[in-house]
Amino acid sequence: MTAPHTETDSTQQFLDSMPELKPGEKFQFACHPGVACFNACCSDLTMPLSPYDVLRLRQETGQDSEGFISTFARVETYPDTNFPILYMKMTDGPVRPCPFVSQAGCQVYPNRPAACRTYPLGRGTRVDAQGRLVEQYFIIAEQHCHGFAEEPVWTSEEWLQDQGLARYNYFGDRYTRLMGRAMETGLVLTQKQLTLCLLALYEADRFGAFISGVNLFARLNVPAQEQARILEDEEARLEFGFDWTELVLFGDNERLQVVNP
Repeated sequence: MTAPHTETDSTQQFLDSMPELKPGEKFQFACHPGVACFNACCSDLTMPLSPYDVLRLRQETGQDSEGFISTFARVETYPDTNFPILYMKMTDGPVRPCPFVSQAGCQVYPNRPAACRTYPLGRGTRVDAQGRLVEQYFIIAEQHCHGFAEEPVWTSEEWLQDQGLARYNYFGDRYTRLMGRAMETGLVLTQKQLTLCLLALYEADRFGAFISGVNLFARLNVPAQEQARILEDEEARLEFGFDWTELVLFGDNERLQVVNP
């Protein structure tokens, strides 16, 4: 699981309450169909979906953003900044399973969300007083889980690499930094800003149409080759979406500037 947070007392209390897995420390874990509790952790979850989670799951399911969010996510907002946060909709039923789990396991495994990849670790992130991103890993030892009796042995660094978390954490950290800047400046999103944030970060297909429709590149210092890459590749578009969102919300971004008319 991942736990993106901004710098608050409650965040630090949460991180301090968890058994930290320090760099180099090891844990033993594996999950596979032979483990007695296989799939037990895929039900009744409160699982956030980051912008990159949504992008990868949309690509896996072949849906547009409007259809995917309507079917598989619920949209809420952080109370302190009004930034959007999406959660996976669990399936109705006694155990409320994830909509993508089957008896054979995860049906979207190659593009599963960061929370699933990180488990049984938790990752807490926060922005400190100097604007630096601080991360902390901890073990989520649920009573039902038999995976801790399975080999092999991992460090947190080895586990993250094995689970392919680099790009997931990169984009998750970009969102944490964006919200950290909002907390630092006291920004609370208006409804219009919230809508723009959802568009640029969670709705890559619609954002591509928006970029072309309003001729957005005519107002920004984006080289022609980079413009083409942004319009062709959703991951590049998400990267641009973070830059553009920061520029719109705060008036500046280190990679993006408004071109004088």
